[in-house]
Amino acid sequence: MTVLDLVYVRADRTLSVGAAPVAMAANPKLNEVYVVNAQPGQATGSVSVIDTAKNAVVATIPVHRNPSYISVDATGQRAFVANTGSNTLSVIDLKSRKVIATVATGEKPTMALIAPDGRTVVVTNRGAASISVYEANIPPVAVAGATASGSKAAPALSLRSTFEGCPGASDAVILPDSSKTFVACSYGHQVMSVWLAAAPDSWSAKQDASSTSDHLLALLDVGDNPTNLTLKPDGGEAFASNQDSGSISEIMTQTNEVGSTYAIGNRPAHGVVSGDNSALWVSNLGGEAVSLYSIADGKFLSSIRTGMAPDALAFSDPEQMLLVADTQSGDVAVIRTASKLGPALFTILPAGGSPVAIVVKAMPPKA
Repeated sequence: MTVLDLVYVRADRTLSVGAAPVAMAANPKLNEVYVVNAQPGQATGSVSVIDTAKNAVVATIPVHRNPSYISVDATGQRAFVANTGSNTLSVIDLKSRKVIATVATGEKPTMALIAPDGRTVVVTNRGAASISVYEANIPPVAVAGATASGSKAAPALSLRSTFEGCPGASDAVILPDSSKTFVACSYGHQVMSVWLAAAPDSWSAKQDASSTSDHLLALLDVGDNPTNLTLKPDGGEAFASNQDSGSISEIMTQTNEVGSTYAIGNRPAHGVVSGDNSALWVSNLGGEAVSLYSIADGKFLSSIRTGMAPDALAFSDPEQMLLVADTQSGDVAVIRTASKLGPALFTILPAGGSPVAIVVKAMPPKA
């Protein structure tokens, strides 16, 4: 993996991780970044732990075969890894850097996403055309009747429900209040909306007893081959990138309705929304550009050149720069998001062969 210095806007160093790194996540509480190594052809995959203060690999955690995705809970204590090659989900304790639980999923799990409130993990099963919803216990809850000498704990994960009928289930988002998940059914033209069970003592549960169970809300028609979902920070809308249609579809998350669909570019891939909820940036995997769409005005604004086959996106902190991983040209395009003449390409930095993921880790100021 390549480390980029965003202060001086330059490549800093290259770190050796496992074979075929495919995904990354940053810890919200610790100075750590985690790299998922698929290690094809091997019996196990792994997760490399990067100390971002030292810019060094400090640990390697073995997981099951062909891992594809990792998410970290809001407390920074646990990570959840989808293992596509073994149809399992690994739970990692990030303090001890050990796998503390492994549970079965559907066929070919692609994503494992922890809800903001830490109660729910959503797994998309591409091969099974389904999603699995798990109850997460963070930290482990003591089981009633356990003694101090022989203490027991509730399992780190327990299956709550499964929903079928989502061919090619791939990307997913969860609303900021943890009440719903939206899942892209990438082998078709729909997005699945699912209500996520409210806590028994929550306001929702007191108002409506049915809110304490997971249930299907809707299957929403979007464009062909929706591969990525981008959620506004306020959770009010999500946008489906429809690769085969060259469009984005606007989803109203509160009413479970599809608004308008807009042409956006050649094979739209990933998206990211500005912190003020006003602008959507979309990478066009089939071209050499990122498209800028005004959410407030509902219109296309501009196209900014990048390297070849742009895919993953990330903002710097603050959002003065947009970083674009160019999978075919092996670099990262750095776009200035605001200038006198509008957004423009600032520079392109080398990033190694076929970069597929990018995260930004802001370092706290030194005492």
